[in-house]
Amino acid sequence: MSTDPLWNSRRVLALVENQDPGGLVRIGRESLKLRQGDLGTRLRCSASTVSRLEAGRHNDLRLLRRAAEEVGVPGDLLASSLGLRLRPRPTVERDPLPAQEDPMRRRTVLAAVGLAAPVSLLGGLETALASPPDPTGSSRPLDARLADARNLFDTGRHTKLLEALPGLLGDAHEAAAGRRDLDYARLSSAYTLAATLLNKLGAYGTSRITADRAASYAEVSGSPLAAAAAARELAAVLRHQGQEAAAQRHIEAAASRVEATGLTADAQAAAYAQMLCTTAYTAAVAGDRDQALAMIREASRATRNLPHQAPTGRLFPITPASVDLYAVGVHWALGDAGTALEAGRNLRAEQFTTAERKGRMHTDLARAWWQWGKPEETAAQLLAAARVSVAEVRDRPPIRQIVTELGARHPRVHGVRELVAIEGGGFRPA
Repeated sequence: MSTDPLWNSRRVLALVENQDPGGLVRIGRESLKLRQGDLGTRLRCSASTVSRLEAGRHNDLRLLRRAAEEVGVPGDLLASSLGLRLRPRPTVERDPLPAQEDPMRRRTVLAAVGLAAPVSLLGGLETALASPPDPTGSSRPLDARLADARNLFDTGRHTKLLEALPGLLGDAHEAAAGRRDLDYARLSSAYTLAATLLNKLGAYGTSRITADRAASYAEVSGSPLAAAAAARELAAVLRHQGQEAAAQRHIEAAASRVEATGLTADAQAAAYAQMLCTTAYTAAVAGDRDQALAMIREASRATRNLPHQAPTGRLFPITPASVDLYAVGVHWALGDAGTALEAGRNLRAEQFTTAERKGRMHTDLARAWWQWGKPEETAAQLLAAARVSVAEVRDRPPIRQIVTELGARHPRVHGVRELVAIEGGGFRPA
């Protein structure tokens, strides 16, 4: 960790927290009294490229790393701003937990600030994004490998998926060298899956690059469904980066493209309903109550004729129950816990086919109970989520934070010690 006061300033730490690597480059450049054109000369690019890089609108990871090295951004800060690992707090800060404090609380707080996924695997994916890896030479069809990777996500095997993604991206790039639209769509799907996982893990800096790339290849493929899938993940990143208006634009454009297909097939209708759900949630996060409620109602209407169990392999496996689950999230984001729980009163785990969705149902209900100030019900839902898919509790930063707060404030509530044990690896689902 750097001892330079510049890189330990509140301004820098805020940029790291907000996952803004371009802002770090700007601070380093200004500290050296360089103009954007000066840095561009050193990097052999234009001043406008440097401007876009610093504003987060240029997604060349290799150029970002070169720029950071040129202006002296410490490597640990750059990695943290990309969501690859957390930087330890400055040693001058006082430990907020007294030595005699409950040791369970201390373990919980320390666990909550760590990344669940191994940093080395996230770094391997970052390398694959910077330069596509060589193909693996696998004889297994790419569609089958994409399905295998999606199954790893659906079953919460995030570490295995992080291991598989670089090779999958390399093989998808090799297939796309033939310049067929379908192969570009497959390549987009591989990047979209990577972005979905990174969003789940809270690695939003890396996910932004990944989702942008998914959107670019979807555009080349001409597939409105591939574009919709990429737009959904990009919108999630933008929401977490406080850019709700941009997220809304991306989703609305994708929804319009899907709607223009005529929605004559269930797959198209499902994609359209998914876009409406994402639009509703994005509007809710932005505080636009009217838009959020209108869109979630429209999504409910759009799924009336869809099957209650989505066919295997569907890109958007949305069902009426899925829309009800989105409604829980919409009302939670609007700050209305009671209405959120009412929206989810009829939800049951058996309505969802994957462990990821079953676990997500429990964690979304847990967030609503926590918002309402009900620790017992919160812990019960989180414990149910962990029993279905421990990754839904262990690997999602917002859920780990709730576990942290439960351990600190309600350590005697039934189930809390079991939840805290997840962070230490001692939890074994029943």
